[in-house]
Amino acid sequence: MVELRHLDIQTFLNEQPFTKFQWRIFALSFFVVLLDGFDTGAVGFVAPSLIQQWGVTRPALAPVLSAALFGLAAGALFAGPLADRLGRKIVLLVSVALFGAASLGGAFAMDLGQLTVWRFVAGIGLGAAMPNAVTLFSEYCPERSRAALTNAMFCGFPLGASLGGLSSAWLIPQFGWRSIFVLGGVAPLLLVVFLLVWLPESVRYLIARGAPTERVRLTLQRIAPVPAGVESFDLRETVRAAARSGLSLVFSRSYFLGSLTLWVTYFMGLVIFYALINWMPILLKDAGLEPRQAALVSALFPLGGVGAVASGWLMDRFNANRIVALGYGLTAVAMYAIGQAVGQVGVLVLVVFIAGTLMNTSQSSLGSLAAAFYPTQGRATGVAWMMGVGRFGGIFGSFLVAEMARRQFDFGTIFAIMAVPGLLACVALLLKQWATPEPTREASQVSEEPVAASH
Repeated sequence: MVELRHLDIQTFLNEQPFTKFQWRIFALSFFVVLLDGFDTGAVGFVAPSLIQQWGVTRPALAPVLSAALFGLAAGALFAGPLADRLGRKIVLLVSVALFGAASLGGAFAMDLGQLTVWRFVAGIGLGAAMPNAVTLFSEYCPERSRAALTNAMFCGFPLGASLGGLSSAWLIPQFGWRSIFVLGGVAPLLLVVFLLVWLPESVRYLIARGAPTERVRLTLQRIAPVPAGVESFDLRETVRAAARSGLSLVFSRSYFLGSLTLWVTYFMGLVIFYALINWMPILLKDAGLEPRQAALVSALFPLGGVGAVASGWLMDRFNANRIVALGYGLTAVAMYAIGQAVGQVGVLVLVVFIAGTLMNTSQSSLGSLAAAFYPTQGRATGVAWMMGVGRFGGIFGSFLVAEMARRQFDFGTIFAIMAVPGLLACVALLLKQWATPEPTREASQVSEEPVAASH
């Protein structure tokens, strides 16, 4: 009997140049994350208009600003296990359609209560979309550039959030605050059509779920010709624990401490991100800037996330945990510096951009860090639960600034306090490296019993 010839999927991807087919997956995933960022940050730029038009107080806005974050947490926590069970593509399609429809619904809200409900529903879709986009794309990447490519894709989020600020500075004076939600709703609904036609299912997921060999072969042929004589495909990856499901793997003894440190890191990063994206326009306005000027300066903060590409390049070549930990440590320094720059617009612009570059580079790097940490059978769950648990940091950050504003903390004190989460995130990643050291590139090739496609 002739032994079947096996082809390891990751080896195949590593040996090929990055093709047009993979760039298409990158582009589709990038636009999902970009629209996620736009929709997530939109309400922060709309907030000053809501205060003026509806006559509400700043503390009264806290439920609206955090409603999407509760939805984001719920969406991520449920979507990860669903994607490991049903597939990355179907969950991604439904989630993008959901947050597009809910954002459009928010444009027709008549009071804070209705807007809060629509933001919660949008958050469910947003929470499910991003981790699945990150997971699906990372599973088509060669190891030599996985972190750089995944981080580049993840740059869509801060760019989308920045686009929300730039758009609001132009659209709101012309068409009112509702126009932001109309744009944030129509664009995702159009994207669903392209995802349906052009986005493939993850080839690693197909093998892990025992998909027919021919289906796997047809997908790989769109990247490069499959060598003649190959009759089966498998995943050769290190799995530290046997598990019945993605969720049981994430909570297994071998992965739980690493999972916990990723949750803490993402939580602390989102304390900073959402506190600033939701409240910075108001804080800057209170500090003496004109509303339009405050919106434009605030838009610089998420724009700095393009630095994630450089971070990904470093992560592919050096210890990824330590690279990202350093970014969070420098973020803490930059947060403190923002509080000292009030009254000096030129310095403030520079410091906000530097802080945004450090903060968003570090936060954007966590998706690829988590995707590399978990094996295929639990990757969607691991990435999604990191983001889902971390979303509570965004909720905490929004209420934290609301409370500091209520207590009339000054600008410098607020940003000194916002430096603390950056330090805690740095410590958490150093603990992850100590507890679950990154394997060497050679060790990462060692496999347990391979998972193969069915015949």
